[in-house]
Formats: sequence, structure tokens, C-alpha cells
Amino acid sequence: MSAQDSVIDLRSDTVTRPTPAMRQAMAHAEVGDDVWGDDPTVNRFEAVAAERLGHEAAVFCPTGTQANLVALLTHCGRGDEYIVGDDAHTYKWEGGGAAVLGGIQPQTVAFAENGLIPLDAVAKLIKPDDVHYARTRLLCLENTQHGRVQSLESMQRAREFVDGHGLSLHLDGARAANAAVALGVSLEDIGRCFHSVSLCLSKGLGAPVGSVLVGSHDFVREARRWRKVTGGGMRQAGVLAAAALLALDEGYKRLHEDHDNAAALAAMLEALPGFSIRAGWTQTNMIWLDLDDDVGEALATFAKEQGVLLAASAYGARVVLHRDVPASALPRVAEVVGRFFDA
Repeated sequence: MSAQDSVIDLRSDTVTRPTPAMRQAMAHAEVGDDVWGDDPTVNRFEAVAAERLGHEAAVFCPTGTQANLVALLTHCGRGDEYIVGDDAHTYKWEGGGAAVLGGIQPQTVAFAENGLIPLDAVAKLIKPDDVHYARTRLLCLENTQHGRVQSLESMQRAREFVDGHGLSLHLDGARAANAAVALGVSLEDIGRCFHSVSLCLSKGLGAPVGSVLVGSHDFVREARRWRKVTGGGMRQAGVLAAAALLALDEGYKRLHEDHDNAAALAAMLEALPGFSIRAGWTQTNMIWLDLDDDVGEALATFAKEQGVLLAASAYGARVVLHRDVPASALPRVAEVVGRFFDA
């Protein structure tokens, strides 16, 4: 066993390593030049992804940040506005790209405790048709939102809402596959609620690189242009798409294991002193810890010394389960955390 294999990395599901099957598929992938549109593996992946998410077309992007940025640039022009949650990834964690590169104004709204964006609050933020205001064009949602699952009914209501207000609806679906598994619905059921969806392949689904953006033929045609403008034109990208195809298949089929492991680990941790588990937030593969004191950095340092990697700030920590953390590793995690707080 390598030193890397002995480390339990709970910082994020982005740390998953490609499976032997993915490595084999990548090594033997049929490739062309994707910028010219003739990489057969990319073309096959985009067709599969579009169908899986219930849309006409798809474009393969190297990162989720770029996929979301391309979506915003496609939906909105300079001086336009998108409405987004105040802790949403597209607003807070993507470098302000929409404003920096697209001249698109974000209008934030507070998330509800369950991770929903209240539509009545959104309605009050839609700007009237007046030269003094940015033009409201888009509502951007997340599912999952910090691991919290938004119901299919809530997404359907959001679609009815935007249709009634002449807006478009984009889903930052980085972990939409986790949402689908938790809800017991298909990715298509989720995807059909939105005008566009980004889906990350390199988180719980386990591919080494990549996200996909889906929408109508016209939308994806324009999105492909913005992917090029933002530096995302890849050449022999079939080596990456080969892994992405397996992520949509084998990666998707096993996501329930991560959800089960998160629930099992939360049960092991909840009796320990020094913190509380954020109630109602362990719905998929994430556990959120609220620490009683400013010990987050010390906890992360201690855990790292014991071979457990955690993402922690002063008064909180996020624990993310994924394919590379088997159920057999959970007691060790609980033991390390317990020793820190017993010290």
C-alpha cells in the first residue's frame, strides 16, 4: 500500500482518482481534434450526456467553473443581470468571472435554511424595464447546495416561475448526480426543469477532469463559441471524455455508497464532544460540523498528522465522502476526531 493509499482524504470529492477501468479507457481512447469537432470519443460523450440530462446538445468543458461561466455568458449580455444565491458557487467561488469577463451583474438573494432560493424573494428582485436598471435575464440555482437536496417539485416550480417572468433558468449541477440518487429520480428528470445544466464529472462521479454543459442546439452552439473565447478549446480531448463516459455510468451507479457512508460516519461522530453536526444537512455525501470553539485549524493539523485530511475553518469543518473512502475507513476517522477533542 502506498503512502497515498493510507491517507483518508475527506477534504472534497474532487480528490477521487481515476479507476483502473478509466485509465484503461483513456489509454485506448479513439481521438481526433475536438476544436474541429472530429474527436469521436468527445462527440459520443456529449451525445450521451445530453440524452442523460434530457437536452438536445452538450459541450464538454475542462472545469465546472468554466462550464458555469460559459452558461452565464451565453444566457446574458453585458449590462444584464443574473439572480443567484448569496453563497452560491457561481457567485462566491468562481472568481467573479461573470462580472469580470462578461459585464454581467449578480443580484444575490439569501438561501433559505433548506438550501432553496425563495421564489417570492426572487420576484421582488426582478428589475423593471427601465434604462436605470440592469436587465434581469437569468435565475441560477444549485442542486445539491452544500449537500442539501432540492426536491424535483421545487425545481419544477422554479421553471414555471421563470417561464412566467420571461427569464432563463440555469442549474449549477456540480453534484446533480448526487441529488438525483438521493431523490430517487433520473438526471433527465432534473435536467428537463432547466434551460441549461452544468454537471461535474470530476467530483463524486470520479473522472479526473471535466464538466459538461447541456442545453438546446442553439444554446450549445453559442456556448461552444464562449468556451473557445474563455480558453476551453481542447484538442485530443477524447482521452478525458473516455473517463467521463465511465463516470456517467459506473460512477453514477455507486454514488449511493457515499451517501450511506456519510450517514454512517455522522452517526459515529454525533456522540463526540466539541462540536455538533449541522442538523438536516447530511443528505448526500457531506457532513457539516459546527465547532464549539475556534479550533478548526488545529483539528485539521492534528488529523493530518494522523493521516486524515479535513477541510476546516475557525468554527466549522466539512467532511466529504467519496469513492476513495471505503466504509472500513470510517471508524478510524471517528477515532481521530474523538482523540483531538479528548486531548
